[in-house]
Amino acid sequence: MNTRFIGLDLAWSARNESAAVVLEADAAQARWVAHCDQLGDDAEVLAFVQQAAGSGPALVAIDAPLIVPNQKGARPVDRQITRVFGRFGAGCYPANRSRGCTRGEGIVAALAKHGFLQNPYLQSRANTRAVFEVYPHPAMVALFALEETLKYKARRRRSMDFRRSELARLQSYLVSLHQCEPAMLIPVDVAGRDICALYGSAFKHHEDLLDAAVCAYVAYYAWYWGPPGYQVYGDTTQGYILVPMTPQLRDRLARQVNQHQPDH
Repeated sequence: MNTRFIGLDLAWSARNESAAVVLEADAAQARWVAHCDQLGDDAEVLAFVQQAAGSGPALVAIDAPLIVPNQKGARPVDRQITRVFGRFGAGCYPANRSRGCTRGEGIVAALAKHGFLQNPYLQSRANTRAVFEVYPHPAMVALFALEETLKYKARRRRSMDFRRSELARLQSYLVSLHQCEPAMLIPVDVAGRDICALYGSAFKHHEDLLDAAVCAYVAYYAWYWGPPGYQVYGDTTQGYILVPMTPQLRDRLARQVNQHQPDH
């Protein structure tokens, strides 16, 4: 039975919409088999994931904090990701319970009743059901060899024209994955979406959808390569984030560490 990979761009509040992408893969490539960019409350999110996963092997990669023991401040992993990837603009917002960053914990608890173990330590091409936290921005730095993150999110003084151009870059990068190892095939209606024609909620939905696609591919990439293909920052006690790793990124990060070590 082929494994399914579900990427979930989970809104921190159920009042906002979430997006999900489902891939089905063998050892050669992953096909995009389903998606939704307007998921609502927890029940709707869970129903989609459960239907997509079925009873077979499946990995669920969620862009949201899944372990948040701290009442205030930042988790250690948030600070670690910012320290390592901040130079690329891929730092973390602090996740804590006082900010209401606990929705992911409820999703994980519900998925556990359907056989999903929270476990970011994946073995290569193993048949398993697991759920884990990911973060698209450092993932994109890794997968697309970016010098800085793509700036398609809404920010002050960031024009819509610029955001569209950056989201178009992300769409192009995702389309190019059909040439990579492992390969991901994107439907024509998604790959050919005219981002310049997207306004308001339509733009936000497509943005969320592409983020979910990154999450799904991260799950596939980590499963395909096993431990050499990813790094888990943090731990399963205080919070963690799985980041895909290419040999090139490992070298870049190693050089970064060496540059900051004092001479003896």
